[in-house]
Amino acid sequence: MPRILIVDDSAGDLQMIDGILKEVADFELDFATDGDVALEIIDQANPDIVVTDLVMPRLDGLELVKAVRQHYAAIPVVLMTSKGSAKIAADALAAGAASYVPKSELLTNLTDTIRNVLAVSAHIRGHNRLMESLTRRRVVFDLPNCSTHIASLVGYFQDQVHYLGLCDDESERIRFGVALEEALSNAMYHGNLEADSGLRERDPAAFDRLIQQRRREVPYCERRILVEANLDTDQAVVVIRDQGPGFNPNSLPDPTDPDNLDRVGGRGVLLMRTFMDDVQFSDRGNQVTLIKRRKNGQPAASS
Repeated sequence: MPRILIVDDSAGDLQMIDGILKEVADFELDFATDGDVALEIIDQANPDIVVTDLVMPRLDGLELVKAVRQHYAAIPVVLMTSKGSAKIAADALAAGAASYVPKSELLTNLTDTIRNVLAVSAHIRGHNRLMESLTRRRVVFDLPNCSTHIASLVGYFQDQVHYLGLCDDESERIRFGVALEEALSNAMYHGNLEADSGLRERDPAAFDRLIQQRRREVPYCERRILVEANLDTDQAVVVIRDQGPGFNPNSLPDPTDPDNLDRVGGRGVLLMRTFMDDVQFSDRGNQVTLIKRRKNGQPAASS
C-alpha cells in the first residue's frame, strides 16, 4: 500500500485532501503542518511520495524539496500550487520536484497525479532494492573512442561499487570514478589514438585537432577500448585494454615525486595509484588493471 505524506499548514486544506484521498482505499496517509515536521516523518516512516504546499512557516515547500532531493532522493515530491506561488513552484521544479497540481484542481487531478508519479518511481525504487541484494557481477564492454561512452561507463561502475558496499562514502565513489576516467581516457587518447601527452602540455589546441583528425582516420578510428570487470562485495577488479601499439610503463614519470604534480604527462597514473588500492600495467603497456578493495571494518553490502 503506497504511503503518502501530505504537508500543508492549512488545517482546512489538510482536511480537504484527506477527504479526496480517503476515497482511494489503497493509500496510507500521513500529515505534517510544515517542512520541518515533514522531514521528521520522512526519516521515520519512509513514505513513497510527498505532496506538499509551497508557502508554509519555518521550512517552506521549496526548501523541503531541496532537503528531500539531498537526503531522500528516491522519494518523489509533488507540489500543490496556489495563486501567487508560480515563481516558487518553478524554482521547486528546477530543484527536483517531480510534478505539481494547482490547488484549484485537487479534486479532479490530485489522485491521478499521485498515481502517475508513483508508477514512474516504483521501477526506480524496486531496482534500488534489488541492487541492495547484489553480491557479484562480471561485465564486459567494447567501447568506441568516445568521451560520452566513457562518462556513462564511469557512472555505471560508480553505481555498482555503491550497491556492493565497496564505496559507501560519496567522496570515495567520486575518487573511484576519477581513477576510472583517467584510465579510460588514457586508453583512448594515448593508446588507440596515439596522441602524445607532451603535445597536450605544449599546445592543447593542436592536441585537440589531432584527436578529432584521428577519430576519422584508419587505423585509429577502428580501434576499441575493451573493459572487463569482476565485482563483488570484497573488491572491484577492472581491466582496461586498448588496441594501440602500447608503451613502456617504466617510462612513466614517478607519480610519487612532487616535482611531477604540475606535469600533464603522468597525472592520470598519479590519480589512479592514489585513488585505487592497486594499479598494474601489462608489459606492453596497453592494458591496466585497477583494483579497489573494501576497507577493513567497512560492512559488506547485505544480501
